[in-house]
Amino acid sequence: MPMKKVFVSGCFDLLHSGHVAFLKEAATYGNLYVCIGSDKTVFELKGRYPINTEAERKYMLEALKYVHECRINKGSGIIDFKNELKEIHPDIFIVNEDGNIPSKKELCDELAIEYKVLHRIPQDGLPARSTTSLRTISTIPFRIDLAGGWLDQPYVSKYHHGAVLTISIEPTIEFNNRSGMASSTRNKAIELWKVSIPKGNEEQLAKLLFCYENPPGTKEVAGSQDSLGIVLPGLNKLFYQNNHWPSKIESVHDEKILSWIEEHLFLLPLGPRESDYNVLDKTFISDEGAATLALAADDCWQAIQEMNIDKFGEAFIQSFNAQVKMFPNMVDEFIKETIDKYKNLCKGYKLSGAGGGGYLILVNDRAIEGTFKIKIRRRDQL
Repeated sequence: MPMKKVFVSGCFDLLHSGHVAFLKEAATYGNLYVCIGSDKTVFELKGRYPINTEAERKYMLEALKYVHECRINKGSGIIDFKNELKEIHPDIFIVNEDGNIPSKKELCDELAIEYKVLHRIPQDGLPARSTTSLRTISTIPFRIDLAGGWLDQPYVSKYHHGAVLTISIEPTIEFNNRSGMASSTRNKAIELWKVSIPKGNEEQLAKLLFCYENPPGTKEVAGSQDSLGIVLPGLNKLFYQNNHWPSKIESVHDEKILSWIEEHLFLLPLGPRESDYNVLDKTFISDEGAATLALAADDCWQAIQEMNIDKFGEAFIQSFNAQVKMFPNMVDEFIKETIDKYKNLCKGYKLSGAGGGGYLILVNDRAIEGTFKIKIRRRDQL
C-alpha cells in the first residue's frame, strides 16, 4: 500500500527544534511535502523579510530526513500554497494549533483533504521553541483590547469620553505580527528593554514606552492603550477625555476574576493583516458612535465584575459593532463570513485590536473547536 502524502506549509525561518519536532510528528502520517512562503510573501504578511532566504530555507528543510520534498509557494497572502496543494493533492494537510485558520480547513474540505491540527510539544528534554522566541527570547507581553478600542485617540474621544478595557497577555504562543495585539508596540518595548519589562512605577514605564514609540514629529500616534496594555498587568480600565493619555486608570488583580476571563475567552487565528492594510479608510466618527462605544465598554466592565457570561458576550459584540460602524474597513468579506460561521457557537465576538486580520476573539462558556486560550499576566509575575 503506497504511503500517504502529507502536506505542511509555513515560513520556517531560523529553523529550530520546534520546527523539527513538528516536522518529525507530521512525517509519521506519511511522505512529508513542505511548502514554504517566498521571501516576497513573508514581507507582505509580516512587514519584514525572513532572516534566511527562500533558497536557504528550502535547502535546510530538504536536508532533514523527515522531509520528502520541499517547494517554494508561487502564490501570495496567507493561502499562498493553494497551487502547490492542488498539484501535490495530499491525503492529509497538517498545521500547528497557532497556524490553524478557518480558510485552510475550508480549502481542504473543498479538495477532500483531511485536515489535522497538532499541538506544540517540544522534544523531551528540550525547551519549547518558536521563531519569535529565537528572535527576542523575551517575556514581554502582548495586549488585548476587550472593549472601547479607539477611545484612546483624541479624534474619537473628543466626540464622547469613555474607557478602553485591556488585558496584558503572556507570550505563550507565537502570536502573529500585525494582529491587533499591540505587536508593533511590543517590538518597541523589546528594543527598549530587551527581554523583560523592568521593575518600577508601571504607569511611568508605560509613558516611557509610549514616548519611545511616538517621538516628536510622529504623524499617526500609536494609542496609549498599547503601551499601557502591555505594561500594566491584569485587567485595566483606561478612561480617556480627548487626550492621548487616560485621565483615570482602574485595575483588577483579583485572581477569581482574571481566571474567569481566561476560562471564557477563546482566540481563533485569522492570519496577519496585509502590509498595505489601512484601517482608517472610510472612517465615519460621530457623537452617537463614540457614545455607543463608551457605553459598551462600561457594560463590559460591569459584566466582568459580576462574572456574568451572557452580559459579557452582549457587551463584547456591542463594542465591536460600535467600532465597525465608525471604522468599517475593520472587516472585509472573509471576516464577515468567518463571524457568520461562529456567531451562533458563542456568547460574543470581536476582532483583536483594529481588525483587518489577526484573531477573532470569542466569548463562551465552553471551548470552541479550532480556538485556544490566553494567559493573563499577573502582578505577582513581575
